[in-house]
Amino acid sequence: MSQQLHSDLDWMHPNPFTLTIRVASEDTDRLGHTNNVVYLKWFEDISWRHIEPLGMGWNVQDELGKAMAIVRTEIDYLASSYAGDELILGTWMTQSDQKLNSSRMFQLIRLADHKTLVKALSNYVCIDLKTGKPTRMPKVFCEAHAKGLASWQSR
Repeated sequence: MSQQLHSDLDWMHPNPFTLTIRVASEDTDRLGHTNNVVYLKWFEDISWRHIEPLGMGWNVQDELGKAMAIVRTEIDYLASSYAGDELILGTWMTQSDQKLNSSRMFQLIRLADHKTLVKALSNYVCIDLKTGKPTRMPKVFCEAHAKGLASWQSR
C-alpha cells in the first residue's frame, strides 16, 4: 500500500488514495496484456485498503450485518499494461447519499510513461448480509463515507 500522492502524475482529481502494482505474468491473458478480470481485482483490493483505515473494514461490516455491494462498474480501457509494468492505481470516494448509495472512481497510470491506462467508476448500495436486500447505511458507514469524501470535496 502506498499513500504517496505521486504529484508528478496527471490525476483526474487531487488527493488519490494509491496502491503501487507490478503486473505479474499470471495477470496477463492470451493477448499478452493484463486481463480485464485482474483490473477488477485491483479495484477491489484498493477499495478495501482505502475503507479499512476509515473505520469500515470487513470486520465492522460483518459485525453489523451490512455491507456496501457493487451494483455497477463502468470501465474505460485506454491502453494496455504488460507483465513487468509498474503501475499506480488511485481511487477516490466521489459520492454518498449517507443513506443507501455511494460511488468511487479509479485511475490506473503506468509509471514508466505516466500514461493513464484505465479510468473507472463503481456504484455501491448498502445491503443486509442476511437478505441481500438494500438497507439504510449504519451510522459508522456514514461516518466512514464522510471521511473518505473529505479529500474529494476539498478539490
